[in-house]
Amino acid sequence: MTESVRLRPPTNRLNPRCLAWWRVRFALVVLPLTLVVAVLGVLLVPALLILAAAIGVVGSAVSVLLPAWWYRVHRWEVTDRAVYTRTGYFWQEWRVAPMSRIQTVDTARGPLQQLFRLATVTVTTASAKGAVEIAGLDAQLASSLAEELTETTQATPGDAT
Repeated sequence: MTESVRLRPPTNRLNPRCLAWWRVRFALVVLPLTLVVAVLGVLLVPALLILAAAIGVVGSAVSVLLPAWWYRVHRWEVTDRAVYTRTGYFWQEWRVAPMSRIQTVDTARGPLQQLFRLATVTVTTASAKGAVEIAGLDAQLASSLAEELTETTQATPGDAT
């Protein structure tokens, strides 16, 4: 008789460098937007300078506070039976992917992730909910985790459907 895999809180935090990665991603949206609105304020409508300041202040606050909150919430764990994740900020999502249901394991590293030596591991299952992602892992850890998951799923009985 096999034991069922139950949803439970994962234990591992993401790499602390993900805080800087998330903050830079926010800055790459907030700074250009603030700059465009400020230039329009200088050239066309001075009242837009107030909007530019508001965008800058709110954007800066969000880029500091949300990543700190995400870092406290986001968790992951891999056991010999399943992959567990918890993500989200206002609405949190807990996911479990049993090893017998895993179809593929991928890693990805965008330009900013490469800069911060981070990576994302994507575990694809037959679930209608979609793949389970663990973003913000140390790049070396992500590589070894993908290798470990691939070996474990190949040795796990089941048809991954």
